[in-house]
Amino acid sequence: MSLRIDSSTPFILLQDKGRFGCRHLGVTQGGALDWVSMGWANWMLGNHPDAAVVEIGLGGLTLTCQRDGALAIAGADLGASLDGQPLPAWGAFKVRAGQCLAFAHPRQGTRAYLAAPGGFLGERQLGSLSTMAREELGGLHANGKALASGDQLRWQGEAGSIRDVPRAAIPDLGGEARLELIMGAQAGDFSGQSLFDAFNTSWTVDTRADRMGVRLLGPVLECKRQSMISEGIALGAVQVPPDGQPIALLNDRQTIGGYPRLGALTPLAVARLAQCLPGASLRLVPTVQEAAHKVHREALTAWWG
Repeated sequence: MSLRIDSSTPFILLQDKGRFGCRHLGVTQGGALDWVSMGWANWMLGNHPDAAVVEIGLGGLTLTCQRDGALAIAGADLGASLDGQPLPAWGAFKVRAGQCLAFAHPRQGTRAYLAAPGGFLGERQLGSLSTMAREELGGLHANGKALASGDQLRWQGEAGSIRDVPRAAIPDLGGEARLELIMGAQAGDFSGQSLFDAFNTSWTVDTRADRMGVRLLGPVLECKRQSMISEGIALGAVQVPPDGQPIALLNDRQTIGGYPRLGALTPLAVARLAQCLPGASLRLVPTVQEAAHKVHREALTAWWG
């Protein structure tokens, strides 16, 4: 074994890029919410960007290293420490058997990602290890359960050289987030005032937020469309239910939905939203598909060269 979990919470999950090609079965994609931080954590160890990692939501995780090796963390600053000595929120580091790795509580951001050489091992279901509680898929024991005290994690590679993430690539998770949104098919059904308000006021992240979606609090958005046939739901879709408060749908979302959509957040915006704590402030910024593709390709180029 490589790591023993000594204490955990329901928000400590084994994740990778998620499941694709199975939404016609009613199975959504899942996967790491902040795929950017997951990719960089893997990059530091020379892994494929989609290798399985531990997604650590809000801290509360302690582990004991059972073999020498190297690990990397990226994403939120959760007060990580090794044998009581502080670790940077972004960085790779050597570990020895018997050392204790701990994540306390959020200082900035919501989710940190722990990577190991070659990625963590587990039983793949529908092509992925990603933990999906609703579908009871994935995770260490292939039952959709979060990692728990006593679980043993294994990694499949050997510790090699480690790399430092360029400072320019480390996101600032403080302050007001700016989330780019591509306008959707029903955007024209919203009143002009609602469209103005959507992009010219600040939104607050509600406490009603999980891996399925994040409710945003702010001005009431009015849509003249009273009903519609349910449609497939893309990652980042921003639905507006009758109360006028938008919901940004994330990786564990339902596969279809019948509320009108303002549009969809770009993949980079989804990753940033995943790091927003309840009460955080954000702005929606309109963009077009071509510009979003360009920015997305640039982000991937940082890993692949």
